[in-house]
Amino acid sequence: MKKYNIHIHQKKQAWANISSLTLILLLSLSSVFMMNSCTKDEPITISMGAPVALSTSADNVVLAQKNDASVAVSINWTAGSNQGTGNSISYTLDLDQDGNNFANAKSYNMGKAVYQKDFTVSELNDLLLNYWNVQPGTAVTLEARITAKIAGETVPDDVTEASKFAVTPYEPVSSTLYLIGDASPNGWDANNAIAMTPDANDPTTFSYQGTLKAGNLKFITTLGSFLPSYQKGKDENTLIYRTDAAQPDDQFTIAEDGIYIIKLNLVNLTITITKQPGPPYDKLYLVGDATPNGWDIANATPMVQNPDNLFQFTYDGVLTPGDFKIPVNRNTDWSQDMYMRDPSDSTKIYLHNGGDPDDNKWTITNENQYHVMVDLKKMTITIEPLKLYIVGSATSIGWDITNAIELTQDPNNWYIFTFQGDLGEGEFKFPVNRNSDWGQDMYMPDPNDPTKMYRHIGGEADDNKWTISAADAGTYTLTLNVQDLTINIQKQ
Repeated sequence: MKKYNIHIHQKKQAWANISSLTLILLLSLSSVFMMNSCTKDEPITISMGAPVALSTSADNVVLAQKNDASVAVSINWTAGSNQGTGNSISYTLDLDQDGNNFANAKSYNMGKAVYQKDFTVSELNDLLLNYWNVQPGTAVTLEARITAKIAGETVPDDVTEASKFAVTPYEPVSSTLYLIGDASPNGWDANNAIAMTPDANDPTTFSYQGTLKAGNLKFITTLGSFLPSYQKGKDENTLIYRTDAAQPDDQFTIAEDGIYIIKLNLVNLTITITKQPGPPYDKLYLVGDATPNGWDIANATPMVQNPDNLFQFTYDGVLTPGDFKIPVNRNTDWSQDMYMRDPSDSTKIYLHNGGDPDDNKWTITNENQYHVMVDLKKMTITIEPLKLYIVGSATSIGWDITNAIELTQDPNNWYIFTFQGDLGEGEFKFPVNRNSDWGQDMYMPDPNDPTKMYRHIGGEADDNKWTISAADAGTYTLTLNVQDLTINIQKQ
């Protein structure tokens, strides 16, 4: 047995500072070391780790566009060995057709500590069609390999054996589709065709729900271009893909106006067009001393039916203190059906049967301009007084419309709104709500006279704004009159 001497040199101050626990620990370690030294000397072997290895999640993949966002195949590899150097390893993935010996490989620098690469259906399909020019529907074998490179060393790279898997690509159909025709709300204008909605789970399926008129329709893939298009096939439930003007231009026919649901699949070339139940009435009116024409039912104020949702009717205008209800016609005998206020919830409506004694009405307490919307499918009503907000780069909240600054409405003159505050260099305008979709009405400057304004209709292309220069930045009082459509801008 080898002997090991442990020398503890004493110094007056140092020895005083060594705790008993530290001394015990030192003696214990010494005992372990001496016991280990009694064994026969043996060579120490350091494991270098296994070479990098690669695998794939599938052997045979048939791609389908309806799954384009899903993972088609995952390529996985192990960490490999850094050959005992302690240095990091970076990985490169090569993918090529079988037989090319990786001469035309698609290479991916995967970096360090990454051990998987996922290929989505659409990504892999695009590679096959556009990088390797594989014909849709043709099965091909791909091979993958990983190269592991040790940082800062001259040792050879570690390269895996090729791992192979078969893939069959598809011919992709259009990712956009538009409704066009005289049956469509936007007619035959190819630049203004109505966009169909792709299914969230299957992008080859599209749908439309809304109004259609009696007439014909078909579908185009690109705004502004009548070709390529999808037309009526052998029957009302079949599509045909048209790429040439010389091909038949058969169209689908809508027999009568109404609300429809259209669903079609561009892979299966199938379509269904289903007419939905319409509202029980196509005209509604406001009547009552709160309305512009009072209780003169022969001149009851008409509501406007939403062309995109026939169940919805709106009124935008002034209501004064008083009551109102909603008849379905202007018959002066007052025996018609009416929509009235649900006694338990003023945001809901019910259908009063003409001649019955019930007579529940809505009450307006303050004169104002109101937006009234009735939904006959949901049996609801919203009554919203006009509010104005200021938004823009000249304001303290910028273009954050969800935090647009509300203007103050004059309690005695509902049509007067004011803003007092700082305006910096920039622009501003006045939305009627804080909806973040920016589809609301707004008050904008008259392009010919900035002291006048007009009500921009939400969704229209015009976008006029007032401008404050850097030299004019400061505190302002803005006074808007939405009745006269004027604005007074005073710097304080």
